[in-house]
Amino acid sequence: MNPKHTVLRYRRKKGGQWREVNAQGTPDKRKDDEDELEVDVKEDRSEQTGIVTKTYEARWKVLKYEHLPEWLQDNEFLRHGHRPPLPSFAECFKSIWSLHTETGNIWTHLIGCVAFFLLACWFLTRPDNHIQFQEKVVFSFFFAGAVLCLGLSFAFHTLSCHSVNVVKIFCKLDYMGISLLIIGSFIPWIYYGFYCRREPKITYIAMVCVLGIGAIVVSLWDKFSESKYRPVRAAVFVGMGCSGVIPTIHYIITDGVHSLFADNSFHWLLLMAFLYLLGAALYATRTPERFFPGKCDIWFQSHQLFHTCVVIAAFVHYYGISEMAFARLNEQCPVR
Repeated sequence: MNPKHTVLRYRRKKGGQWREVNAQGTPDKRKDDEDELEVDVKEDRSEQTGIVTKTYEARWKVLKYEHLPEWLQDNEFLRHGHRPPLPSFAECFKSIWSLHTETGNIWTHLIGCVAFFLLACWFLTRPDNHIQFQEKVVFSFFFAGAVLCLGLSFAFHTLSCHSVNVVKIFCKLDYMGISLLIIGSFIPWIYYGFYCRREPKITYIAMVCVLGIGAIVVSLWDKFSESKYRPVRAAVFVGMGCSGVIPTIHYIITDGVHSLFADNSFHWLLLMAFLYLLGAALYATRTPERFFPGKCDIWFQSHQLFHTCVVIAAFVHYYGISEMAFARLNEQCPVR
């Protein structure tokens, strides 16, 4: 016997109780101030026992910003297309296949995470006569930072509608991932930039690790994730990234500007920095949706553009440090 399906529809005004509507006929049009929930009732009769089992499966619908609980109201310029609270991990992960305000945020970093994981597997499994073990260790910091940053971001945006406590935990993990990516990006650049000089290499790697730990500690502060602190979040991570100015000035003083570009692939690092700063600026100012409220609800919102800039910048950085490594490994360190 084929299962029988019946669809029940429920509506409620914001903060009100759910009520069943038009169970027998075509439902009337939902009002602007109402939420709607569909429940698919599947009846299945066993041929052996004749017992009928009913399975109820809720079908959520996207909501307007005003209908969201306060803990889900993050960007008032995204007017419609928000997921309702889904206090089920399975439902949250199933929602990645639906179209809503987080779809682009989820997929940009999921694809980026998988791409960097596959790239890391390829790089780290090359024979030692192609890529030496020491280089694999140095690049591993970058790969780990990229995969963790993008993976934790994917998890946060997927579970951001689960519940208040889950959102708080994964939001902190998301910010921690950003710090790990910055640390992981700096280590190979400093290592190959000061390849023949042990003291500045150790000093600057230690500096960026301390700054990264500081950023992680700050991100554990509960208020750090609140919408009003969006510019502060951007400033913390941009400030951490701009600490790279110190070793850059050191290198220019000792080796000159020409060597900075010829031997250290600094042009690629400048492009990476530009992409990160562009993404952070769009994120902090919520551009372009603040100028077109309701027009960027699903696509081309600031957070999606920020994610895209991060993924592209990470690949640019990989190319840049690969060129640096090739240049350093094909020259001899001077005898001091």
